[in-house]
Amino acid sequence: MVPRMVKSELELPDDVDALKGIVTHLVAENEAALASRDARIAALEEQIRLLLARRFGASSERVADGQLGLFNEAEEQAEETVPEETPQDDTSVEVAGHRRGRGKRKPLPEHLPRVDIVHELDPAERVCPHDGAALEAFGEECSEQLDVQPARFRVLRHRRVKYRCPCCEGHLRTAPLPAQPIPKSQAAPGLLAFIATAKYVDGLPLHRLAGQFERIGVELPRQTQARWMVRSGETVQPLINLLRERLLEGRYIHCDETTVQVLDEPGKAAQSKSYMWVQVAGTGEQPVVLFDYDPTRAAEVPCRLFEGYSGYLQTDAYAGYNAVVADNGITRVLCMTHARRYFTDALKAQGLNPNKLPAKPPPKAKRLLTALGYFRTIYAIERRIRGRPPDERYEVRQAETRPVLERFHEWAKATAPKVPPKTKLGEALAYLLAHWEGLTRFLDDGRLEIDNNVAENAIRPFAVGRKGWMFSATVEGAKASANLYSLVETAKANGLEPYAYLRHVFTELPRAETVEAIEALLPWSIERESLTL
Repeated sequence: MVPRMVKSELELPDDVDALKGIVTHLVAENEAALASRDARIAALEEQIRLLLARRFGASSERVADGQLGLFNEAEEQAEETVPEETPQDDTSVEVAGHRRGRGKRKPLPEHLPRVDIVHELDPAERVCPHDGAALEAFGEECSEQLDVQPARFRVLRHRRVKYRCPCCEGHLRTAPLPAQPIPKSQAAPGLLAFIATAKYVDGLPLHRLAGQFERIGVELPRQTQARWMVRSGETVQPLINLLRERLLEGRYIHCDETTVQVLDEPGKAAQSKSYMWVQVAGTGEQPVVLFDYDPTRAAEVPCRLFEGYSGYLQTDAYAGYNAVVADNGITRVLCMTHARRYFTDALKAQGLNPNKLPAKPPPKAKRLLTALGYFRTIYAIERRIRGRPPDERYEVRQAETRPVLERFHEWAKATAPKVPPKTKLGEALAYLLAHWEGLTRFLDDGRLEIDNNVAENAIRPFAVGRKGWMFSATVEGAKASANLYSLVETAKANGLEPYAYLRHVFTELPRAETVEAIEALLPWSIERESLTL
């Protein structure tokens, strides 16, 4: 490599010092090129190790606690009170390193119907072998087994009595049919609830459900079920509107989004991705979980979803939320789990398994384990105060969490300049420092959570179900799925059994003619005992 000032070997100066300068320059250039190449190779190796860990390694982000203590610079560790285990049975099983109690069998639920099966001795066996006297019954031993029968269909025949005037025979009247969720359809509310529960709660694709029906003698094609679900999603829209009003009335919302594929979407290829947005009310005794479909992930979607809202909004660091936060005066709260994930990914990129670290971790892992030690301390405090009143959580965070976070911040600022920015550790530190204000916002209010796991947990049933049904055929189907997911997840959050709740809604909502009647169908307005399977 020839420096720019030397165009050919014929122009080399005769002076020895000048030649030495050229050589020094060439050596420096080569060393810089080698250093850049080595950094690029190291970054690519990290990416390969991380991809291999994501593909073949455990998905858990938990780091072995034993090694964190070696490099933990937090001066005080949060003390966790571990309740004493109460053995359920005197029998135990020997396992290397500890004794594990064997659980006692739980009794079968009392509400299930019982069918008695009496077992008698043969007449020949009811004789005493000693004196030949006939044996008399004096008691019994009873044991129970759990049995199940496949879904059993029945046909509801609506017999509408017709009346006429006996005198003129000119006046005829027929008893009206109660309003149905899908008019002129063969689907009763119970069947619609069964199909919706199978797909949106159990993640069962409709073609598999059609196969189950066929095995028990009923032909219900997938296309028919899909049409019913679209109509059902449209039927419950009044309830969804009330749930959204209740969501926006609160002061704390979690939000997250995930992809969904819609085959027949105007202006988009079938292989393209659309999005399902989930919003969860963060506080209150009336939990709300809402799903909303949109073809894009653009900033106008949060602006539409949170129009008129001005409380706390907890999300990841996606920039698409910035506009609605600025326009509505929303207080943005970020997710500490996302920040920690950068460091666990960096540990995996070093070729280390976070769940099973070596007895003596390599020096290159020291900084990572130090950072993860801070996270462990912070989360230990959060576990200890979980479920306590907001004012108490606030006081504990100010007294214990804030000092740890301040030390963590100082350590991160001092460490970042020493780490190549394109490495996974460099990216982790850059993310942490760039979003520090939002990540530590939970310190300001005891109602706030340290992370956005509430939204991520709410969206998980959708992600699991998506692996089964894979896509929505139409935009209408995607919107209907959003509505039905909203209902079943809100029902679950309020302690209701989804099938029983949906059957009640599909029965009563078509007959509701006032806002008060619709409000009576909200999950928290229904007594759990009134819903029967």
